[in-house]
Amino acid sequence: MKGPIFSCAECGASSAKWLGRCPDCGAWNSYGEQSPPPKRRGPAAPGRAVAIGEVAGDEAPRLTTGLSDFDRVLGGGIVAGSVVLVGGEPGVGKSTLLLQSAKRLAAAGRRVLFVSGEESARQVRLRAGRLDALAPELFVLAETDAEVACREAEALAPALVVVDSVQSVVSDGVASPAGSIAQVRTAALLFQRFAKQKDVPVVLIGHVTKDGSLAGPKSLEHLVDTVLSFEGDRSRGRRVLRALKNRFGPIEEVALYEMTESGLAEIADPSSALLAERRAGVAGSAVSASVEGTRPLLVEIQALVGPLVAGSARRSAVGLDSGRLSMILAVLEARAGFSFAQREVFVSCAGGLDLREPAVDLALAAAILSSQTKQPLPADAFYFGEVGLLGEVRSVPDAPARLREGMAHGFRKVYLSKSDASSAGEFPGLKAFPISDVGELATNQTIS
Repeated sequence: MKGPIFSCAECGASSAKWLGRCPDCGAWNSYGEQSPPPKRRGPAAPGRAVAIGEVAGDEAPRLTTGLSDFDRVLGGGIVAGSVVLVGGEPGVGKSTLLLQSAKRLAAAGRRVLFVSGEESARQVRLRAGRLDALAPELFVLAETDAEVACREAEALAPALVVVDSVQSVVSDGVASPAGSIAQVRTAALLFQRFAKQKDVPVVLIGHVTKDGSLAGPKSLEHLVDTVLSFEGDRSRGRRVLRALKNRFGPIEEVALYEMTESGLAEIADPSSALLAERRAGVAGSAVSASVEGTRPLLVEIQALVGPLVAGSARRSAVGLDSGRLSMILAVLEARAGFSFAQREVFVSCAGGLDLREPAVDLALAAAILSSQTKQPLPADAFYFGEVGLLGEVRSVPDAPARLREGMAHGFRKVYLSKSDASSAGEFPGLKAFPISDVGELATNQTIS
């Protein structure tokens, strides 16, 4: 007979004996005896391996929520039997987004179960009333017991189950408080088992922790099929939905929303929204064409190069990779003859996006040089291209889509790599300036 198992309530680490301090996460007095997991219900016969050719290969239609951008980020809708994790800071609008999706599905005659572990049924009803989501096929269950929620979902046979939130539900088989890593993982596994056995998709809402991880330090991301991050400043109305993992579609797909009194509204033209407050003719501003997932976006890259300072100069990047900023500054010093050693440099991606692709390198370099020389960039120009350590400007994927987006929004000049310049011939009225070396950005032709 096996002895008891002790687990850490903070990180989920286990041990055959009680420990005063967890060796994995360092938490004190976090170990407690863990009850054995409940026996799995189902067929008594063990599973049987089958040849892969015998597995049904018909792809079931995706469940579309009716929110076009939400469905696009998911890869075309929710796959039957999949588990989706939607994470974000408390109050950013995760429950609102899922209630609006549930409303569309319920209005189309698809039954939806909304499991609320944080709010009472009355509170959910009040929120649904504000969102005009009082559809007959939308059911709410105020319950924190994961086993009870799974049994109710099995009896109701809905088309979609939403759990708000995964940190609030618990399992009787785990002797840990709600929200602990052990409870979160066990509850997620119970909903995952339900989704796979009943072929019903489940959406788990998860709050981010202090270090920015979804529902704990990577504790759930490998258990689910899709991970969506819902980001935004609660003091402002704009929200960004981003796909971080998707087994059934592209990753890094994004959708932009505006928080209004009646809920979240999709931003149909994100490029126009991101450039709405741009001030043309001001030094330190450059427009770049970025591709997030499959969608091209025009974004404004801002830079501020400060005066000479004594001591160590600060470097700050908001919405951009700080490592790429340091590299661009080093390349501009070595290949273009500029000096930033005694100057503070601040860069930002205006609009709240978080860009990581190297295609914004050229716009970042142009904005820095514009701020340094106090010369505004052409108001009708945009930039894209990767900058290498030798100062060369490299081609980037999806150049035609970037050019098409710039042309559609009134830009008539583009600075890009020589390799991508050939694609500009497909767009009459768009004048291309091929850049082979980042030092060419300092010429009067580019900064004027």
